[in-house]
Amino acid sequence: MTRYILRLFFVMITALVLAPYSAANDIYITQVGDNLDLDITQDGTDNVVGNSTTAAVINGDGMTFAITQQGNYNIIEATIRGANYTGAWTFNGSSNTVNLDCSSSAAGNCDDVTLNIAATGDGNAFTFDIGESADASTAVVNFTVTGDNSIINSTVNGTNAALTVVLDNSASLATTSAASDEGIAITTVQTGNGTTGHGIDVNVTGGGGTIDINQSGLNDQTVDLDIQGDNFDIDINQSD
Repeated sequence: MTRYILRLFFVMITALVLAPYSAANDIYITQVGDNLDLDITQDGTDNVVGNSTTAAVINGDGMTFAITQQGNYNIIEATIRGANYTGAWTFNGSSNTVNLDCSSSAAGNCDDVTLNIAATGDGNAFTFDIGESADASTAVVNFTVTGDNSIINSTVNGTNAALTVVLDNSASLATTSAASDEGIAITTVQTGNGTTGHGIDVNVTGGGGTIDINQSGLNDQTVDLDIQGDNFDIDINQSD
C-alpha cells in the first residue's frame, strides 16, 4: 500500500513538472495628472499593456512614458492625452503588436511629441496616430527596426512632423502582413498646416517592401529615401 502511494505521488509530481507552463503579465492603466514619469519593463511571452477593449489611458502634460518588452507575442494598446509627451519604446522579440493613439479627444492634443522606437525581431506591427483630428505642434518620431516582415503605420496630424525610419532586414520580397515571412511594409500619412512643413527620412537595407508616403500642408514637404534592396513598390503623394 505504501509503495502504491509513493508511486502515485511520483506520477503526480512528474505530470506537474512536464505540464506546459504559460504565464503573462497584464498591465491596465488609467492615470490623470501632470509630470508623470512612467517606466514599464516586461520580460516573457504574451505580455499585455492594455488591450483592444481596455487600452492603457494616460492623461496629463509634461509626460515621460518609457516601455521595454522582452519576448514574443506581446501587445501594447495605449492612449495618451496631453500636450507634451516624450517616450522611449524598446522591443526585443517577434510577433509583437503596438497601437498608440496620442490625444484621443479629451485633454490636450499632443502638441510636442518625441517618440523613439527600437525593435529587434521579426513580424512586428506598429501603428501610431499622433494628433489625430487636432494639429500637434511638433512631432518627432524615430523608428529603428532590425528584422523581417515588420509593418509600420504612422499617421501624424500636426504643424511640424519629422519621421525617421531605419530598417535592416534580410528578406528579399515585399510583405502584406506581419504574419508573412517577407520584407517590410511602411505606410505614412502626415498632414496639417504649419511654418516648417513635414519631413520623412527612410533608410532601408536589405529586403523588399512597400512604402506609401502621403504628406500635405501649406509649406515644404520633404522625403529622403535611401533603399538598398529588391522588389520595392514606392508611392509618394505630396501636396500644399
